Amino acid sequence: MRSRPDHFVDRHIGPGTDDLIEMVAAVGASSLSALIDETVPSDIRLTAPVDVPGPDTEAEFLARTRAIGKRNRPGRPFIGLGYYGCITPSVILRNVFENPSWYTPYTPYQAEVAQGRLEALLNYQTMVADLTGMAIANASLLDEATAAAEAMALLHRVQARRRAAANRFLVSEGCFPQTIEVVRGRAEPLGIEIIVGDPNAWCLDERVFGLLLQNPTADGEITAIETVIEESHGAGVLVAVCSDLLALTLLTPPGECGADVVVGNSQRFGVPLGYGGPHAAFFATRSEFARQTPGRIIGVSVDRHGDQAFRMSLQTREQHIRRERATSNICTAQALLANIAGFYAVYHGPAGLRGIAERVHRLTVRLAAGFQALGIEPAHRCFFDTLSVTLPTTASERFRSDATATGLYFRYDGPAIGISLDETTTDSDVMEILAIAATALGTVTPEVSFDAGVPLAWPEALRRCSPFLEHPVFHRHRSETRMMRYLKRLERRDIGLDVSMIPLGSCTMKLTAATEIRPLSWPEFSLLHPFMPMDQAAGYQAVFRELESFLCAITGLSAVSLQPNSGAQGELAGLLVIRAFHRSQGRPSRDVVLIPASAHGTNPASAVMAGMRVVIVACDEQGNVDVDDLQVKAQTHQDTLCALMVTYPSTHGVFEDAIRNVCAIVHEHGGQVYMDGANMNAQVGLTSPATIGADVCHLNLHKTFAIPHGGGGPGMGPIAVASHLAPYLPGHPLLPVGDEFAVPAVAAAPWGSASILLISYGYMRLLGGDGMRRATEVAILNANYIKAKLAEHFDVLYTRENGRVAHEIIFDLRGFRSAGVTELDVAKRLMDYGFHAPTVSFPVPGTMMVEPTESESRDELDRFCEALVSIRGEIQEIVDGEADAVDNVLKNAPHTAAEATADNWSHPYSRLRAVYPRPFVRDQKFWPAVGRIDDVHGDRNLFCSCPPSEHYEDG
Repeated sequence: MRSRPDHFVDRHIGPGTDDLIEMVAAVGASSLSALIDETVPSDIRLTAPVDVPGPDTEAEFLARTRAIGKRNRPGRPFIGLGYYGCITPSVILRNVFENPSWYTPYTPYQAEVAQGRLEALLNYQTMVADLTGMAIANASLLDEATAAAEAMALLHRVQARRRAAANRFLVSEGCFPQTIEVVRGRAEPLGIEIIVGDPNAWCLDERVFGLLLQNPTADGEITAIETVIEESHGAGVLVAVCSDLLALTLLTPPGECGADVVVGNSQRFGVPLGYGGPHAAFFATRSEFARQTPGRIIGVSVDRHGDQAFRMSLQTREQHIRRERATSNICTAQALLANIAGFYAVYHGPAGLRGIAERVHRLTVRLAAGFQALGIEPAHRCFFDTLSVTLPTTASERFRSDATATGLYFRYDGPAIGISLDETTTDSDVMEILAIAATALGTVTPEVSFDAGVPLAWPEALRRCSPFLEHPVFHRHRSETRMMRYLKRLERRDIGLDVSMIPLGSCTMKLTAATEIRPLSWPEFSLLHPFMPMDQAAGYQAVFRELESFLCAITGLSAVSLQPNSGAQGELAGLLVIRAFHRSQGRPSRDVVLIPASAHGTNPASAVMAGMRVVIVACDEQGNVDVDDLQVKAQTHQDTLCALMVTYPSTHGVFEDAIRNVCAIVHEHGGQVYMDGANMNAQVGLTSPATIGADVCHLNLHKTFAIPHGGGGPGMGPIAVASHLAPYLPGHPLLPVGDEFAVPAVAAAPWGSASILLISYGYMRLLGGDGMRRATEVAILNANYIKAKLAEHFDVLYTRENGRVAHEIIFDLRGFRSAGVTELDVAKRLMDYGFHAPTVSFPVPGTMMVEPTESESRDELDRFCEALVSIRGEIQEIVDGEADAVDNVLKNAPHTAAEATADNWSHPYSRLRAVYPRPFVRDQKFWPAVGRIDDVHGDRNLFCSCPPSEHYEDG
């Protein structure tokens, strides 16, 4: 593994050769291989290496990927349907998109060390709320189609008491086809009937609870939605609207028309197409629906000093707390992309955004005039950026052939051609489109003037009159210097992997190497539209084929869908596949899912979304699945058993010895086994889902396979399935994806957030099968090393019988409650030492779960352990009465620079001890931006848009 100095494995794995030898000795093993033998049950060990080629050197990988990229033909897409060309300002590309300070942090559960990205997400929410005319917006969803499905679910929940018998949801035929498909797929398991049609012809009877409109429509028409909304509300029906943020700078916002929910894609605000993503969908609604809103909501609270601070609000409605009763299964969203979209608005400001919109619209008007000069009348007179024109059949075929040969891609529906312009469109593009049309029609290209201004192509009543983005943050940063400094100021408020290790259990915060992420900004990958002809994306298709084969080799399963764009969506997709399989076998009554009590909250939430009934299986005193309880419940539900959802290694951080027996019991009673892949980082190369008996699993590529967490997204959750489930993998309405028995699409784009698949492809190519196995081994070693260093200071909750843990470890802090110390106090005190806290109170309340990953060096592990040992001593001082029970370093943590340098210091401990508790802290001090935040205040005083301007520093 270490024979060549340029092998990536040495760059990815933290401990050096000498460190590994000493660490193995420290954990009491004779060798690394012996440690693995003691950790992983022998009956599930792989007997052959994982068949993944490589490793490439970094230079070889970049050359390989560049060659693959040349097989793509991005051309100039005019396809639209929610995806548009845009320009990412260089200051944002360099300082955010390509900056590990922004792409490596985790979801901001520890708000005191996440104030920068929380402020950025609040900017995004303010932008969305302003442009849509709604009261509140969340911090992004996975894509527009998913957001529309979540809107349907919200309206259904809200109407449950008002119209209990209503189960019909009406969808406008003007919605994007991928949106209609995803909404259909989400509705059917929940017993919701979808009717697609003309909004002006709908019957709004007592069976209808809501409807979905699109404005502008898929073929570009701007409609007077206010009339439809008024009629719907008069009939007791609620309304969701899909819209376009750029259009809303000129168009009356849906909120002013009475909409109850507004959703869409923020992609055209500076985020590359990327063959489908990742992009941040927006979701805005009325304030009274805040507690029914899916996903994260960033709000404003105060810290213990009374200073303003940002945090995630209303978390009690989310899956990690409410589980099967959650508003959705959303865990990962698209925080990084939401931040980019928000910064795009900050940089351009309202005048800049309106100017971009007016230019796009002006070009579309010129294009329409050109077609009229050719004798072709566009389908609609009211439009923003999209035209639908119909040519004679022969001319349409010639147009398509010539356009494709030239690298221009449009939307075709028989002889009808859809043309969407965008920020990147030029005058010459318009003339080239008209020239191709003229040739197809056998005539000459018309002359078009681009000089004079043109009026908006819709009535005065539909034009926006209300101001937007009035907050100073959207007006201060016009120059690149000011924007750069603003981005840097926010960046310095957060802990990412560029600051220190982030030891979050069940999160796998490993290195995303710069080499892995470089191809994402290459135009041959970033400029492709997801619905362009597949033969024009041959490079991407080659990557997909290789990646699918690698994932099959790693999992031991037979087929893969890359479509799910988060782990939770992978869960949903996997369960829908199992459901379809049972139905194909004539067993539609199988709807019970067994889920261990220790499972991640997305498991029960996803099961409910898939139309399943959840039955909880107990865990024994060692934290393992209680096999006796599983046997009883499998027997009880043998006629209705659909599946077991199980995480392996368990969420308790242990390789359970009985896992094959657990899977066998489920199979014996007619069920399928769904393996949650959250802990796959402890499996790769050592065992596999197929080996333990799983039929389907999802893989968190943003955990095991190096996609960064982005401060709360993006993520990817592809599913791998056994051969008997392969025919049911998700399809797509616009491209030939999936079999004839495919379940409906679970994402807007055929391959989900396709561009970030390049990161995982790079990870696998750079490490190869042997390198990935070594990464797994070192991840297990690092966890056992931390256990060895800390076991005498903190109780370890669960291990194998021989004392070994897998890739993560749970420390039990409940014994300190008698001294008034909680796991939250320890989490906040770690910030004073420069560390992000481990996972707190999951999967067991009162605990901390630590996962170091293979990327952390021995020095960093030692610093982290030194910090926790020091904190243990601080706890002991409270226990012994040497420190005040209330006014102490833990209860007051974290300590800010402002507090430490204030004239007044009233605490019984020194300033030095508060902020420099160990010598190593001096060398790399991270200052939390705020003191401990008051969560209760934030939820009781919900405020989810930009705070008053005095909060923001000038420049």
